[in-house]
Amino acid sequence: MKIKFKKTYTFALVSTAYITLFSTGFLSILLWFFHEFSLLVILLFAVSMATFSFFVIQYRVERFIYRRVKKIYDDVSLLESTSFRNQPITTDMETLTKQVKKFATDKKLEIETLKVREEYRREFLGNVSHELKTPLFTVQGYLSTLIDGAINDKSVRKKYLDRAEKGVERLIYIVEDLDMISKLEMGDVNLELSRFDIVELVQSVFDLLEMTADKKNIILMFDRRYSRAVNVFADQQKIQQVLSNLIMNSIKYGKENGTTEVTVEDLVDDKIIVRVRDNGEGIEKQNISRLFERFFRVDKSGARSQGGSGLGLSIVKHIIEAHGEKIYIESEFGKGSEFSFTLEKDQ
Repeated sequence: MKIKFKKTYTFALVSTAYITLFSTGFLSILLWFFHEFSLLVILLFAVSMATFSFFVIQYRVERFIYRRVKKIYDDVSLLESTSFRNQPITTDMETLTKQVKKFATDKKLEIETLKVREEYRREFLGNVSHELKTPLFTVQGYLSTLIDGAINDKSVRKKYLDRAEKGVERLIYIVEDLDMISKLEMGDVNLELSRFDIVELVQSVFDLLEMTADKKNIILMFDRRYSRAVNVFADQQKIQQVLSNLIMNSIKYGKENGTTEVTVEDLVDDKIIVRVRDNGEGIEKQNISRLFERFFRVDKSGARSQGGSGLGLSIVKHIIEAHGEKIYIESEFGKGSEFSFTLEKDQ
């Protein structure tokens, strides 16, 4: 691409003024000293000196400074800076300094962003590998045992096949969640918006998870009795997935004989807010900001005893944001957590 140049004559003009004033003043003093002072001679000398100085200085600027400035721009263009390429080259040092500083700042931010992305990519690949490795090795171990002869024992065969099937189900669950979050991040999921009662939907999720909650003697409850429907306008299936994930998490990390409480209340005229509150173990402050990251687990040991793909909260966040809404979290370690999200009210 041909580089456009924006020439500046400021340096040459200012330098010319200094030289002309000095040389003319000096000549005037000499003429006065020798008693040959002539205003015409002074003016002719000043014009000649100014013209000569301007062209010489400007030529030197273009030859000496200008070429070096062009080299800077050529070097910068190798870094594919679109904003830099779209600007004409200037030999004005102040303007050039500002442009180069801005370019350096922008590049520093880009490099820092790339480093964060690279770290995130490595962490993501490591997490995917870890999540898939466990069920794969489990299935492989059971099938290898059966192939080595255990298949002839009916009781062992049935038990091992059942366990292998659970491993495959977990693999499918992880892959489906990965597919879901990939589509959500690319904006490739169409929302099927409809009018429905959010209170009724919460109750249906309570019914689905009641047996799971009973194992820890956790009570699933509303904060009060809702005598009227609270209608919202959203994708019912995906909001059900959001509620299922949040309530399931409250059960997983809730304490024995605890509670999971859901509140539905008006936020503003056209919005409601749904709160899912538990009195479980809570989350440490330093972990709260990372909760919605893919595969992030508060348990640093990496234990998978609680199950799940590690993508649940990330999917929840993307679903809510796909609706143009917000999700919030408040938690106090040792006392419990509250996840809340907004939805558009059906008018």
